[in-house]
Amino acid sequence: MMLSSEQAQEDVAHVLYMAVDELDHGLDLREQGMDSVRVMQLVEQWRTAGVEKVDYIVLAEDPRLERWLEVLADLQQPAESV
Repeated sequence: MMLSSEQAQEDVAHVLYMAVDELDHGLDLREQGMDSVRVMQLVEQWRTAGVEKVDYIVLAEDPRLERWLEVLADLQQPAESV
């Protein structure tokens, strides 16, 4: 199961009680109301959705939505065979 960029944005907007079009992708999500409890909620939700390696620390290091979407996309790339 893949988590789409659109679904991730909807999830973030939902925990912040905002509309998706109100989210500023380049602004620190903490300035938009994000806190550690909400980040953990999203981590668990996204793990359940199939992004098993999503990590709180990685998201907390750069709390901008544009970065989170990059991280989520990278985590869902198929592993390269050697």
